[in-house]
Amino acid sequence: MPQLALANTFWQSYDVLERPVKAGVRKAMEKFQQLTVAELHADKGLHLESVNNARDPRMRTIRITDFWRGVVLAPDDGSDTFLLLNVVPHDDAYGWAAKRLYTVNSATRALEVRNVVAIEQLTPALEKAAAQAPSLLFAKHSDTVLRHLGIDDQVLRAVRTIVDKSQLEAFGTLLPEDQFEVLQYLAEGFSPDEVYRDLVTARRPVDATPDPSDSLEIAIANTASRITLVTRPDELAEILDKPFAAWRVFLHPSQRRVAYRVTYTGPAQVTGGPGTGKTVAALHRVKHLLSRTPHSRVLLTTYTNALAASLRENLALLLGDEEQLARVEVTTVNAVANRAVRALAGRVSTPIGDVDERQTWRRVCRKLTLPWTEQFLAQEYRHVILAHDVQTREAYRVASRRGRGAGLATRQRDRVWDAVEMFTAELSAAGTATHLQICAQAAKLLGDADLADHGYDHVVVDEAQDLHPAQWRVLRAAVPPGPDDLFITGDPHQRIYDSRVSLSALGISVTGRSSRLRINYRSTEEILTWSTRVLVRAPVEDLGGEGEDSLTGYRSLLHGKRPTVQGHPSSQAEIAGLVKRVGEWLAQGVGPSEIAVCSRFNTTLSSVQDELAGAGVPSVRVRDQPGADVDGVRLATMHAMKGLEFRCVAIVGVTAKAVPFAKEVTPPEVDSIQHGSDLLRERCLLFVASTRAREALHVSWSGPPSPFLSDVGAARSDRSIEHT
Repeated sequence: MPQLALANTFWQSYDVLERPVKAGVRKAMEKFQQLTVAELHADKGLHLESVNNARDPRMRTIRITDFWRGVVLAPDDGSDTFLLLNVVPHDDAYGWAAKRLYTVNSATRALEVRNVVAIEQLTPALEKAAAQAPSLLFAKHSDTVLRHLGIDDQVLRAVRTIVDKSQLEAFGTLLPEDQFEVLQYLAEGFSPDEVYRDLVTARRPVDATPDPSDSLEIAIANTASRITLVTRPDELAEILDKPFAAWRVFLHPSQRRVAYRVTYTGPAQVTGGPGTGKTVAALHRVKHLLSRTPHSRVLLTTYTNALAASLRENLALLLGDEEQLARVEVTTVNAVANRAVRALAGRVSTPIGDVDERQTWRRVCRKLTLPWTEQFLAQEYRHVILAHDVQTREAYRVASRRGRGAGLATRQRDRVWDAVEMFTAELSAAGTATHLQICAQAAKLLGDADLADHGYDHVVVDEAQDLHPAQWRVLRAAVPPGPDDLFITGDPHQRIYDSRVSLSALGISVTGRSSRLRINYRSTEEILTWSTRVLVRAPVEDLGGEGEDSLTGYRSLLHGKRPTVQGHPSSQAEIAGLVKRVGEWLAQGVGPSEIAVCSRFNTTLSSVQDELAGAGVPSVRVRDQPGADVDGVRLATMHAMKGLEFRCVAIVGVTAKAVPFAKEVTPPEVDSIQHGSDLLRERCLLFVASTRAREALHVSWSGPPSPFLSDVGAARSDRSIEHT
C-alpha cells in the first residue's frame, strides 16, 4: 500500500481552499490510501499523471475536482512513499510543478525545494550587478565553508551575487529551505562553526547516511520539521480535521534562528509586526528549553487569560508529550503574582477591575476636593508611583514623571500623595486591591524572600508590550538572573493598554540579544498595507523604552484581495451590509468559526448577533472561550481580538465617536503628552484588529467615519463608499 506524506506547502494551500475543494482533497486522499502502488498508477479516478518538461522527473498531478489538481512527488526507487506538495487550480498546477526541484541537502540530509527556473533566470543578471557592487554579503566565506554547510553549486552561484540582507530575503522564496536558513544565520553574524552546531548538527538525524542520493522515503523521514508522514489509515482524517492547528505551530526559517539558538547569555528579545511568528517562536523556545535538561521548569506567560488559553492549546499541540507539558506553567503574570502573594503572605486581596478602580478614585477626588479628574489620578498612580515603585511621600516629591505632560509642584504632589494614601486605605479596608498593586506586593515578597528555588529555570514572555513595570518586576524576581533566564517577544505597535517600560531600568538588559522579524506569514500584503497606514503618522516607542520602533521592511509574501471599506447612512444599513458580507464568505466555503466580527463596544456586537441569528448564521462570543469544535462566527471587542487570527475579519462601527473613544483619551488641555499617547493607543487598537485577518478584511461605519481612516485613504465623507 502506498504511504502518504504531507509537505508544509500543502498545509498553506489546503487551509485557504473553499469547502467543496477541501472535500475533494479528503476524498482523493482516502482513495489514495486504499490502492496499491500498481493500482494507483492504473486508476483513472485519481488520474496520476506525469508533468511534461518538469525539472523534477518525479513530479505528478492527481485529480481533486474538475478544476483543481494535487501536485505529488512520486518515488523513483521502488519505495511506496508519495509526498503531497500542493493543491492548485488545474491550469496552474503544471506550471507550479514544472519549475520546482526537490533535492536532499548534503549537510542536514533533509528534503528541500527550490524554484530552479527562477534561480536560473535571475542569476546571470545578478552576477552582472554584483560585479559592480562595492561589497558582497558572503564574500568572507569560502566556497569550501559554504559547501560544508550544505550549500550546493546552483545556490552557491546565486549566493555570490547577494549584496545585502534585503536581497537575501527577496531570494528566500526561491532557495531551498535549509540552505536559505544557513545563509540567514551567516548574514546575522553567526560563525560557520556556530551555524554547523546550531543548525546542521541539530537538524540532521543521528543515523543519517552521507549519501546525497538518499531515497525519497529516507529524505522524508529526515524532514520531520516540514513534512508530516501519515502512518495509519485513520490518521489522515485526524490531520485534515485540524490543518490550521498544525500550521499555527510550524516554524518558518526566519523564526528558527531565534527560537533554537543553543543559549543566550542573558535576557533575549524578539520583536516584529503582527503575523511575523513571534508567538510561534516563543512556543518553540519553550520546546528547546525543555529538551536541554530533563528537570527544567518553564513559565510561559502573557497578558490575558484568553491569550494564555491559546498558548496552552498550541503548546500541547507542539509538544505532544505529557511529561514535557507538565514542566511548563502557562498562565498570566497577574496569576503568578496572585499565587506568590498567597504563598508568601498567607492571603491575597481580592482584585478589582478598571471600573471599580475608577469609581474609587472618583470618590477620593470628591472627598479631597481635588482639581484633577479621576482619570488623571489613576494614570499618575499607574505611570509614576507604581511604575517607579514609589513607596513614600518624600520619594514621590522627587520621582521622575517622564511621559506626563502636566507639571506638578511640590505642594501639588503632596495633594496627589494624600489622594494615593486615601485610595490605598479604602481598598485595604475593603480587602481589595488592583492587579498592579498585587503585582507590586508579589515582586517585593519574592525579592525579600531571597528564595534559593525561584520556582522556574526559564521564563518565556509573549505579548510583552502590554506588561506594566510592576508586572515585569514579578517576572524578574521569578527566575534567577543568568543564561536563558528571560525570552521576550512582543510588538510595540500592538500596545493597546498604555504600559510604558524601560527594561534596562528594571534589570532586564537585552543589549546584543535582540532580534527583529519582518516577514508576515499571516495576512496578505494588501491587508498589511492597509493596516500599517493606520500608524503612518504615529511614532512608536520601542519595547524597552529606549528609542523608536519602526515597521520599515515589514512585508508579507502572500497576496490576495484588497480590504473592502464601506460607509453607510445608518447603523441598521451597516449591520445589514455586514450580514451580507458574512454570507458571501460562507458561500465561498469559509467555515463560520474562521470568521470574526469585532467592534469597539459589546452593544454593537449584540445587534450583530441578533441580525446574524435572523439570517440563520450561528455566532458565539470570544469572551466565552468557545473551543475549536464549537461552530459559529466569532464575535469580539477590538481589545479581545489580541493574539487571535481568522481567515476573514469584519470590523464594524469604526466611527468618529468610537475610534478614538473620547472617554479613553485625555484632553490635551489636561495633559498634552498623555493625549498623544492615548491617541496612539487608539490607533494601535485599530491596527491590531485589522491585522487579525489572513485573507479578507471588511471595515465599515455609519455616520462620520473614524479620522484614522483618512490616513489610509478610506473615508473621505460619510457617504456610502466601497473599495474592493
